[in-house]
Amino acid sequence: MFTGIITDVGRVEALEQAGDMRARIVTAYDTAGIDLGASIASDGVCLTVVALGDDWYDVDISAETVSKTNLGDWVVGRRVNLERALKVGDELGGHIVSGHVDGVAEIVSMHVEGDSTRVRFRAPSDLARFIAPKGSVALNGTSLTVNEVEGDEFGVNLISHTKEVTNWGQAQVGDRINLEIDTLARYVARLADYGQS
Repeated sequence: MFTGIITDVGRVEALEQAGDMRARIVTAYDTAGIDLGASIASDGVCLTVVALGDDWYDVDISAETVSKTNLGDWVVGRRVNLERALKVGDELGGHIVSGHVDGVAEIVSMHVEGDSTRVRFRAPSDLARFIAPKGSVALNGTSLTVNEVEGDEFGVNLISHTKEVTNWGQAQVGDRINLEIDTLARYVARLADYGQS
């Protein structure tokens, strides 16, 4: 489990396609404290560490994961939001995030508002019903609060701090963004559906 609070911005150093896709990610994490088999959320996708070096780790990415996320868009040099898995006693500063991406949203507009940037996304229509004003979403692994929802589109504000400590400072209109809906919203919707049947 994760919180959606990004603790490092890594960089894709190498990509290799051989069966599954393998990515090498350079990180500021102390890799001596990372075990093989550990889970690290990378742009919001829970990936398993399969090899380690002094300042890098490798992950294997299945074809299923590539098809359901934006990881197929990764290129060497891309900056990647990283979060290590929660430990008992860690602060839960964002919201509960599983690292299981539900779909890919698209940035449809960006506007500066004071020191913040208002970003509007188009969600896949089957996921839009789970997104509510003042609810939480994880976008590229970042826990964010939804401002407004209109049909399949929703908006968030990115404060300066978020843009500085994540890869959101490089976001552009048209970017495909990993979307994980709030687990609580999923269960509430399921209960509502169950009550109607």
